[in-house]
Amino acid sequence: MSQRRTLSALLGLLALGVPLLFAACTPAAPVRPDAQDAVPVTVGIVTPRDVPIVIRVIGTVEAHSTVSVKALVGGELRRVSFEEGQDVRRGEVLFEIDPRPYEAALEQAQAQLARDRAQLKNARQDAERYAGLVEKDYVTPSEYDKVLTTATTLEATVQADEAAVKSAALQLEFCTIRSPLDGRTGRLMVHRGNIVKANADTPLVVIEQMDPIYVSFFVPERSLTEIKNRQAEGTLTVQATVPDSGSHSVTGRLSFIDSTVDSRTGTVLLKATFSNPERLLWPGQFVNVGLTLATKTGALVVPTEAIQTGQQGSYVFVVKPDLTVESRPVVTGETLEHESVIEKGVSAGEKVVTDGQLRLVPGAKIAPKEGPEGGGEGTP
Repeated sequence: MSQRRTLSALLGLLALGVPLLFAACTPAAPVRPDAQDAVPVTVGIVTPRDVPIVIRVIGTVEAHSTVSVKALVGGELRRVSFEEGQDVRRGEVLFEIDPRPYEAALEQAQAQLARDRAQLKNARQDAERYAGLVEKDYVTPSEYDKVLTTATTLEATVQADEAAVKSAALQLEFCTIRSPLDGRTGRLMVHRGNIVKANADTPLVVIEQMDPIYVSFFVPERSLTEIKNRQAEGTLTVQATVPDSGSHSVTGRLSFIDSTVDSRTGTVLLKATFSNPERLLWPGQFVNVGLTLATKTGALVVPTEAIQTGQQGSYVFVVKPDLTVESRPVVTGETLEHESVIEKGVSAGEKVVTDGQLRLVPGAKIAPKEGPEGGGEGTP
């Protein structure tokens, strides 16, 4: 009886285990590629555009002209006619040195001139009178020669007196110091009441011409030949942008190419001239400089974020019509603010991935979404 129960239990367990065994041996159904999740990415369009060929470097703003104003005569500084940092015009009075000693010197020179002119007049009259007497033998030739010599000497004396008067007048004029150019004054070095010396080492003030103004910058010597060739064809424009100024830039022209290449750095100095009425550019300031050489017509442009770098060089993920991607090597060109030129590897109108590349492999399915600021492409 117990044997029958044991046999029945074994048969029951065997019956239950058969479906489980068959289920364990049944192979899993293959996962179709379409069932995989699409990778969300942002895409952009390869766009043909006219792109300027620009050399971008860092430049330094320089005053167009800088003048250290010094006194040409010595004396007490009686008046300062401007404020530090003030814009002044050419010919505007800046300083006045006590003129009284120079006025007295001028009056003395004028009096000396008047006295010697009177003596010269008398000597000329004596010479004319003696010329008639010597012909009649009323005076000897030696006496006539003495009178004639006196007149000639006084003529030279009068000429020296006239020069002394001009010099004294010039010294008096130097007591009033005027601005030699339109510009902006710097820090005042000598204040009213001080005694100044002629041609002292320390200037009274430094004036810098702010409009127009220079921006100097260095470019590699390999670019020198192209720059000279382009300049021979016409004026080259230069853009200067002050950092942290909201990308506001000003346009100038290339006005100077140095005659010597710096052998230590392999660069050459260039200068551009800018109109600067709003004082956007300031002497000593660093600016971003862009020297435009030419314009490339119909260049293919993509967002810079689309370009990736691998072991074989630069590449982009190109979106295929079935919303899969392929990795395609490219040759890059100039870089603009947020875009780059592709010289070779893509065609106009193709779509490239600009964000989400880390999750992509060739052939991966994607779900495109709109790029920032409309720079991408929505889902078709």
